[in-house]
Amino acid sequence: MKRPGLTTALSTLFDTSTCAQKGLCPVTAIRHQSEPMESHSLYYEVHGRGPEHLVFIMGLNSSCFAWLSQVQHFGLMSEYTMVVFDNRGVGHSGVPRGPYTYCLFSSSALSSADLFSTSGMAEDAIVLIDHLGWKAKRDLHVVGVSLGGMIAQELATRIPDRIASLTLAVTTPGGAPWTNLPPWKGAISLARLMVTADVELKIPLILEMVYPLRWLDEPAKGDSEGRSNREYQTVLYRQRIAATAPQRLIGALSQMSAGLTHHVTAQRLQRISETIPKVLIVTGDDDNLVSPVNSRYIKNCMPDAEFEEWEDTGHALHVQQPQKFNALLERVFKEGRRKAGPSH
Repeated sequence: MKRPGLTTALSTLFDTSTCAQKGLCPVTAIRHQSEPMESHSLYYEVHGRGPEHLVFIMGLNSSCFAWLSQVQHFGLMSEYTMVVFDNRGVGHSGVPRGPYTYCLFSSSALSSADLFSTSGMAEDAIVLIDHLGWKAKRDLHVVGVSLGGMIAQELATRIPDRIASLTLAVTTPGGAPWTNLPPWKGAISLARLMVTADVELKIPLILEMVYPLRWLDEPAKGDSEGRSNREYQTVLYRQRIAATAPQRLIGALSQMSAGLTHHVTAQRLQRISETIPKVLIVTGDDDNLVSPVNSRYIKNCMPDAEFEEWEDTGHALHVQQPQKFNALLERVFKEGRRKAGPSH
C-alpha cells in the first residue's frame, strides 16, 4: 500500500523501506510568487521517523543521492528523521526560469538579480523545511557540504533560533568572485567537465577532482569483489547518474555562479557561532575544490566552534570516510541537543 505523501514516480537510489515521504516541494506556489525567477520546485526525500530532524544540503551540481551513505546510516536509526533534497538546478528539481536563460547564451550582461545565489537557495531550503512542518525552536540539525555549506551559512543567518547544531563541511565563507575560485587542479577539472558530454569520460574527471589519487588506487573497504576505490566509486557514480535527470547547462552554470558570488563576512560568521548551540567545521587536507585554508578561516571567526581537518582526505569526505563522518555527526547532533535543550 502506498503511504500518504509518498510519491513514487521519480526514481531513487535510496532504500524505499526507510522513506516516509518524497516528492516535489512547490516552492513557487508556497511563496505565492509568480515571477519567472521563482518558477521551480525542489525534489526531496524524508527518511526515518525519529524525533530529531536532520537537514542535509548537498554541494555543487550534485544530486541528493550523493548522501547515500548518510541515508543508509541515519535513515535506519530510531532517533532521527532526515531530509535530503536536490538544490535548484540539479537532479529532479527545477531550474528557475528567468532572463539569465537568454543572457548566458548571448552577449547581454548579467545582472545580480539574474543569477542563482546561496541566499536564494537558502530560502528554498526554508520553504522545504516549513513544508515539512519542522518549525519548532532548536528543532534542526543542519549539515552542508561544499556549496551546501555556503547555503547552510545563509540558512543559519536567517533562522538561527531553529537550529540546534550546524555542520559546515569542506566549505568557504567566500569573498570576491576571484577569491572563490577553486585551486588550479579543481578549476581545470571543472572546466573540462563543462565541455564533456560523455558520462564515461566525466566520471574519471569527477573522481580525481574529489578524491586523493592514492586513495582511488587503494582497495575498497568491505568490497566482496576486491575492487579498488576507483572501480567501486565508478559503479556508484553510474548508478547516481542513471537515477536522476541529466543536468541542464543552465543549471550547472547557475550553481557555479552562486558559489562564485557567495560571501559571508567575518561578523556574520561570528554571529552564527554565537547564536547556534553547536557548530562543527570539518575539512580534508587534500581538497582540490575548496582549500582547507577556508575552513581554518571560518574557525578563526568562530572561536567556539569545533574544528577538524582530516589527513589524506579529499573534497568528498562524507563518501571517502563515511563511517568516520557519520560517527562525528552523531556526536555533534547529541551535543547540539544537549546544549540547546528540548525543541519547542
